[in-house]
Amino acid sequence: MIVKTNEVVYIPKGSINHIITYLKEKNYNLTKIDSLVLRFIGKPQSGWIYIGAKKLKRADFLYKLTTAKAPLVDVTLIPGETTYVFLEELSKKLALDATILHYEYEKQAKYPDGMLIPDTYKLPLGISEKMVVRLLLKNSQNKMRHYAKKIFGNYNEKKWLRYLVVASIVQKEAASKEEMPLVASVIYNRLKKGMKLQMDGALNYGKYSHMKITAKRLREDSSSFNTYKFAGLPPYPVCNPSFDAIKAAIFPAKTSYLYFVKLRSGKHAFTSSYKRHLHNIKSVTKRN
Repeated sequence: MIVKTNEVVYIPKGSINHIITYLKEKNYNLTKIDSLVLRFIGKPQSGWIYIGAKKLKRADFLYKLTTAKAPLVDVTLIPGETTYVFLEELSKKLALDATILHYEYEKQAKYPDGMLIPDTYKLPLGISEKMVVRLLLKNSQNKMRHYAKKIFGNYNEKKWLRYLVVASIVQKEAASKEEMPLVASVIYNRLKKGMKLQMDGALNYGKYSHMKITAKRLREDSSSFNTYKFAGLPPYPVCNPSFDAIKAAIFPAKTSYLYFVKLRSGKHAFTSSYKRHLHNIKSVTKRN
């Protein structure tokens, strides 16, 4: 009998019977007899197993479970990186088709960005585009739900999305973890006053993640991420923010700040006075 499979299979820790039950739930056509066979040839390894074929004879499949550990590759999603750039890197490191990878993400994810938790992921070579997207989204969404429930006692998707949008702009704008609550306060203060956010970081979305924002770009970009043209928050996050940025979005500093400018040190000068803000800009320009 032939077993239909993927190039890689994940095997949980547990008894042989537990593993057989798990595989049956994943639509592998195994039986109690296979449990007996595995007791004879050896217990399956836990973790990712490299099968390397779509169809295998039953005996070959069971043998692979006990011997063919899949090589793992470390892929890091840094805080503030966009999903577009991350998927491009992922396709190269795991030898995946970038076009299919982007298609699978668009198909499975609710938002273009902000759905993934920045982290270093250990992923197996041989994993499919569909499976890796499903794995990353499931892992990230479980962590976000856990974090939301820890703070609020429940997970409200609409409320959480707003925090993610704010956090993603905070992540792009803040120079450090310490600045994040301050940047968040500026965002909320400007929103409260009906002011446009006018933040460059919001334009570093998607493939524009590392592009310098120019006056030409400000004029020509008509997307809802252009906070110089449109009031309010963008509809979706502009990147994948860290939990530090999310925390800042939920617990902003209590300030009256409405402006900030980047200093030569890399830090920002915050102020509630437009006159003082212009002075800060002028001082930075002079030194440059």
